[in-house]
Amino acid sequence: MQEELGFSDAEWGLLVGLPQSIMLAASSIEDDGTHRTASENAAGMAAIAEGRQSASQLVYAIANEVAAAVGDPEEDEELPGQPIVELPVLPEPDAYAADVLGRAREAVALLKGRADEGDAGAYKHWLVTIADEVVGAAATGGVLGIGGTQVSDAERSFRDDLASILNG
Repeated sequence: MQEELGFSDAEWGLLVGLPQSIMLAASSIEDDGTHRTASENAAGMAAIAEGRQSASQLVYAIANEVAAAVGDPEEDEELPGQPIVELPVLPEPDAYAADVLGRAREAVALLKGRADEGDAGAYKHWLVTIADEVVGAAATGGVLGIGGTQVSDAERSFRDDLASILNG
């Protein structure tokens, strides 16, 4: 797919790395604790893997590349030690989220004129779906899993900002 659409290695890397970056940003924007963050990451990986069912060649190719690099959650494969994207060393989750939103803007600009509308639309929809699945996977706050908010204001803001960028 990379060659068919004429993407450079750096451009393809942006498109392939963005789903996992969105998952990481959405799960880290709110300090939910280890168990809830693990649930969010599992939901994110499942949403990424769902891209392999897409009719979009672009989404299908990217989802397969991510699964090949980090493991297939549907096959209970052990994840290798290195994610497909280099994990940032940022002291502030907001800074990482802002970086990811900037990369989403780059991806939107890159897809214009390079991918047909159907593939571009499917890719952008898939990215928002990943964010939705992550932020909705575990409640924030509460005590011993009781109470709390399903989607915090910070999570909602990240998801809404992402959707605005991708749909704008």
